[in-house]
Formats: sequence, structure tokens, C-alpha cells
Amino acid sequence: MNVLLWVFKVALALLSFAGGAYKVFMFEELAKVPTTGALSRGAWGALGVFEMLCAILLIVPSIANWMPVLTPLAAAALALESLALAGLYAQYSLIN
Repeated sequence: MNVLLWVFKVALALLSFAGGAYKVFMFEELAKVPTTGALSRGAWGALGVFEMLCAILLIVPSIANWMPVLTPLAAAALALESLALAGLYAQYSLIN
């Protein structure tokens, strides 16, 4: 069971880090989506940095045995951010 938890944790961290990096470094591609207009470029960049930080906090505290409480907090923060972005996308899907 512990191995399965680590597999899910690493997969979530990789997906979150990749999504955050996309928001930070590939904003020109992201700007083609109509939903992008809801937030400024700086806000999308801040969300990207937040996602990359949470991805790091999913893995590093468990490996280093340093403040392991940060791992579930990072997972909860990513879940809340995902729900907020899903609401944003849903709002814009009804407009267009």
C-alpha cells in the first residue's frame, strides 16, 4: 500500500509541476484559450509557481523526514486550486 501511495504522490507531483511550468513559461500558448482572459498574466504565473511549489512539497518533506505535515497541506492546496480553476473553466464554458 505504501508503494501505491508513493506512485500516486509522484504522479501528482509530476503533473502539478508540469502544469505549473506550462502556466509560467508557455503563457503564449495558454493565452489562446478563452478562459485565460479571466486572470492577468501575473496571476497565471503566480498560480504556476504555486503549483510547482506544491509539487515539490508533495515529495521533499516525505523523503527528507522534514515537516511531513506539509505533504497533506500541499495536496489539499492543490485540490482547492483545482476546484477553483474548474469553476472558472465551467463559468467560461457557459459563456461561449
